[in-house]
Amino acid sequence: MKRFELQPTPLSGLVLVQRQRLGDARGFLSRLFCTDELAAAGWTRPVRQINHTHTARRGCVRGLHFQHAPHAEAKLVSCLRGAVFDVAVDLRAGSPTFLRWHASTLTADNGCALLIPEGFAHGFQTLTDDVEMLYCHSAPHVAAAEGGIHPLDEQLAIDWPLPVSEMSPRDAAHARLATEFEGVSS
Repeated sequence: MKRFELQPTPLSGLVLVQRQRLGDARGFLSRLFCTDELAAAGWTRPVRQINHTHTARRGCVRGLHFQHAPHAEAKLVSCLRGAVFDVAVDLRAGSPTFLRWHASTLTADNGCALLIPEGFAHGFQTLTDDVEMLYCHSAPHVAAAEGGIHPLDEQLAIDWPLPVSEMSPRDAAHARLATEFEGVSS
């Protein structure tokens, strides 16, 4: 029995993963990750790191983060509590959707996750207070390979659904894209 419905997005390689919940009066079971099933969506490496985050207030933006090659990573991003506007930006050099973004609403109730391939930046805005997120990464974090783009970059023109109420000093310090930015390799 398949536990995921894989829904392509307008950006090649970016996939919305709808989890199938098995439930009864006691509650439900939901598979969070399955290498065999997610291979069809492009997940080809083992899970190397799992992170859990909490964001206290609605309107907060985290991101836009990525890692440079050879430490580029795919991510499977899920919301365990609350709701987020989850954004992926195509930074792949030569991609037909270069610098386009796509967003999906991930909530604790809708059972959706976003599978973000290598070469994409990722960020989100909290739509509720007390949001918890779970990230499965295909590569471990390497501080020297960190990359980031300012979430309010005019070239990207991300349509955040709420006024941005908060962002970390680190995210606020990310540079905006230079007009000559040609992308990243993955």
